[in-house]
Amino acid sequence: MGTLDGRTAIVTGAGQGIGRGIALALASEGASVTVAELNADNAAAVAAEIEGRGAKALAFPCDIRDCAQVEACVAATVERFGDLRILVNNAMAARVGVPLEETTDDDLALALAVGPAATLAFMRAAFPHLKGDGRIVNLRSGSELNGLAGFSAYVAAKAAVGGLTKVAAREWDVHGITVNAVAPFAAGPSMRAHFDSTPGFMDEVLRGLSIKRVGDPEQDIGRTVAFLVGPDAGYITGCTVTADGGGSFL
Repeated sequence: MGTLDGRTAIVTGAGQGIGRGIALALASEGASVTVAELNADNAAAVAAEIEGRGAKALAFPCDIRDCAQVEACVAATVERFGDLRILVNNAMAARVGVPLEETTDDDLALALAVGPAATLAFMRAAFPHLKGDGRIVNLRSGSELNGLAGFSAYVAAKAAVGGLTKVAAREWDVHGITVNAVAPFAAGPSMRAHFDSTPGFMDEVLRGLSIKRVGDPEQDIGRTVAFLVGPDAGYITGCTVTADGGGSFL
């Protein structure tokens, strides 16, 4: 018996990295999971992993910048599983490693579209189904909370996600929905690429971590999300959990 038996979740950007880790962690606790992911092959691969663990999965290729596709994802989830109790807004895209003065309008537009705009669209579409006993977790970032050079568009978008989280927690409490955020630090593909392309960055990161290792997407971040959407976190809302190894650097 898992803590999420009988619950259904949508996890965006679940085809790789932290999103995949979250999806697998929820499935390991018994949740049925819709893998909402732009890359159809990645979505199918993670859905197969989930089913390999004995849970139910739906691979749903989705461009979350398109509100019609967002609404279709929610509708398909409810049709397939009969319910929707958990929403995890993880997907993000942004150009990083760019000085603030070189950040373009297109850089900001991309980050805002994939970050807060898509987060709002999914929350809005899922709202009727989450009433009564729903859980939402939005992904923020340590780089947003403390500022990280070269991440201006990313930080701006994540700050907006943080604001949406706070407002929804206050407005939707009366509907029985908790809304929280996680600011993770884990080694997904984009972070690994940044490590590889930026000499000395890994050493700098590890110096700033109290726990001297980079987080694991499933065991460290996914398990944190599983707790927040589970039965023991019903009195927690409007908070941000920094699952970053005590990262004073980030």
